[in-house]
Amino acid sequence: MGSFFKECEHPRPRWSKCPHSYKIRYRSAAGRQVQESGFATQEKAIGRLTEVHNARKQAGPRSAAKAERVLVYGAMRFGEYAAEWKAGQRDLSPASVRHLESLLEHHMLPLLGSRRMNTFDHWVVEGFIRSMERAGVGLATQANAFDKLKTILLDAHRLGLYDDHPLTGVKPPQYDPRHAVIPSPTQLRKIRTAGDDRFRLITDLMSGCGMRNGEAAAVNLRNIVADDVYRITEQVNQTTGHYARLKHRKMGEYRDVPLPARVKETIEWYADTHGTTDGYLLRHPQDPSRPFPHYYLNNQWQRIKKAGEVEIPEGMVIYSCRHFFASNCLTHNIPITDVAEWMGHKNIDVTFKIYRHLMPGTISTAATTLNHTLTA
Repeated sequence: MGSFFKECEHPRPRWSKCPHSYKIRYRSAAGRQVQESGFATQEKAIGRLTEVHNARKQAGPRSAAKAERVLVYGAMRFGEYAAEWKAGQRDLSPASVRHLESLLEHHMLPLLGSRRMNTFDHWVVEGFIRSMERAGVGLATQANAFDKLKTILLDAHRLGLYDDHPLTGVKPPQYDPRHAVIPSPTQLRKIRTAGDDRFRLITDLMSGCGMRNGEAAAVNLRNIVADDVYRITEQVNQTTGHYARLKHRKMGEYRDVPLPARVKETIEWYADTHGTTDGYLLRHPQDPSRPFPHYYLNNQWQRIKKAGEVEIPEGMVIYSCRHFFASNCLTHNIPITDVAEWMGHKNIDVTFKIYRHLMPGTISTAATTLNHTLTA
């Protein structure tokens, strides 16, 4: 149960008459030695030991196990805890593992790696987000890093490390539509011809069909399933460099998207000019047996910007070509439900959050339309 004692020059038989206070020593539920002092009498010291003993007895083995976990994992550094947590994520695909490792290596561990797990609170998480913002980390990467940190801290919370979850009240990185710089039709016409034939093909696919970069890199002549329909079946995963299933889709699932005549002409022109490999139009520049590498497109975009021969507004990126597709659809009154499906968003909330400001409808327009119908 514990022990009581005095740290004075008097022998034990004289403690009852000695003016010095008693101290007690016992083991906590986590096995840590605890010492308390300030007990005026032996009865009070024994009473406190009895209280501790009864509390441990009532708490039972479950509480003791939790205390042990808190003791072990609470003192662990985030880097060590994250490595142990990652080892248990056996359901992740190789691409997801590499993505997780990239987020840890470049964003989470440099800022949080040495922090002890029991010191996390909402201020620490807020500081992590602000550090990414100051470093100019892209919003998508910020969101991904935050989600992974949230998952790891949820796991620690489940183990009992925190009474209150450290993310309570933290506002996650939010997409700001003002950050979506969209090229005008005139700017797009000049951008699409500023690079080589591969660059033109990809920008046409992104701006005309709403494809992601990796989906455009996997363009295949056989996926033209109708004169005005292209079937997106796969993408070149930027992490692995291999063909992979579509984002938010299971293996074998696809989505059909509109195929404008100009984009169809670009696909056929490229196939006639450069040929295909198993139907694929784009391959690795140095090794035709491999898929088209994502960095080739990024490098060419940087060269175009540096040359300064084409007007590229501040903040515009390759992905802006995909934003153009959404803008073009919505400003021509195509339902946002269709746009969400064609763009492959997980749910319509994502589309609405990003592109709501592009929709032409306003309260004034709605009032005028409704009034016209009511008075007809």
